[in-house]
Amino acid sequence: MSILSPQLNTSYLFDARGIAKRFRHAAIFAALESLHDGETMRFVNDHDPLPLLEQIGQRYGQQISYRYVDRVPEMIVIEFQISLGQQPAAAPASAGGCGGGGGACGCSGQ
Repeated sequence: MSILSPQLNTSYLFDARGIAKRFRHAAIFAALESLHDGETMRFVNDHDPLPLLEQIGQRYGQQISYRYVDRVPEMIVIEFQISLGQQPAAAPASAGGCGGGGGACGCSGQ
């Protein structure tokens, strides 16, 4: 009998394409906040989420790094890596949507 132990660098898939656009940012933040140090979330989206990436940088600082795995129209894949030894950035004044009014990421900003 073998005992399974938790492994660092565990990767989880988060496919945002099936989530209503107005709920995406909240769902992504919740998923990121549920990860442990050293874990990775492979994020799949239907557009390049530049405003979201900016929000993540403002909200988490260097605790979350990312790299593009695939960057083609309708199929963006990004890996987010959690490093809890890093200090978070100061929280932004407004935690609203990604620019509102249907900004570049396509969400409603609500």
